[in-house]
Amino acid sequence: MIDILYNVEHQEAAGVLIAIYFYLTGISAGSFILSTLAYVFGQTKFKPIGKIAVILATVVLIIAPLALLIHVGRPFRSWRLFYNINFTSPISWGSFLLTLYPINCILYGYYIFKNNARMTKLFGTIGIPLAISVHGYCGFILGFAKARHLWNTALMPILFLVSAIVSGIALVIFVVYIRDKFFSKEGKVSDQLIYDLAKLMGGFLLLDLFLVLSDVLILLAGNEDAMKAGWLLLTGKFAFPFLGIENGLGKVLPAILIFSTKLRTTNRMVLASFLVMFGILFMRLIVVLAGEFYPLI
Repeated sequence: MIDILYNVEHQEAAGVLIAIYFYLTGISAGSFILSTLAYVFGQTKFKPIGKIAVILATVVLIIAPLALLIHVGRPFRSWRLFYNINFTSPISWGSFLLTLYPINCILYGYYIFKNNARMTKLFGTIGIPLAISVHGYCGFILGFAKARHLWNTALMPILFLVSAIVSGIALVIFVVYIRDKFFSKEGKVSDQLIYDLAKLMGGFLLLDLFLVLSDVLILLAGNEDAMKAGWLLLTGKFAFPFLGIENGLGKVLPAILIFSTKLRTTNRMVLASFLVMFGILFMRLIVVLAGEFYPLI
């Protein structure tokens, strides 16, 4: 009699590339929404960053699908998503959103540079729900995974959107500082603009921390599998990345730098923005990888 043993390894449905895709679409959505504060909502103090924010939103959004296409393994079949439509699938919706949103970004940016206020406001207004949807659907994709307790929460789309706004603002702060410091004729940074952006980022950062805390508490109050997912973040393999890097280094420390009047300087606001971008990147990695840490039985 011959015994045959099979070594069937657990395969990840999502991985690092998917986390990077989530991260880049979030930065794009956050940057776009930030640009509309001046051109749609009339917040003129943010007008100096309107053009650079929409450029960042467009460029990052064009790069983001590359990570997705590389991950799927057969990128040249992705066109099938446009005629094999499933209206109950976030992925089907996402295929069209990833087409419409960058087109709208380009038109919006075009009219900004043409100083056409009416058309700028029109495409900015259209772009807001598109930006929210193009990143929100990423949260829905994970939230619909009933067997993954770390993902299967109604908070997931909201967590994704709030962290997207935080990371988008952080990127704009960082790029504006570099532009004004090293590439402008005056070589002078607008401290007040940086402070205003940092305070806005800080507000969303506190909301992000509240949502993360709520998510973990709900997991710990759930069934056995949900509790196991929660403790994985607090005491398991992902404890240091989650507590130390994502939330400690990437959220708590930046919040202290932003809201402490004694520590508030332009350079520290830029440091806070860099730490936030780093922390949100880890948030995306942790959500994707920790969600698949326990094999399905």
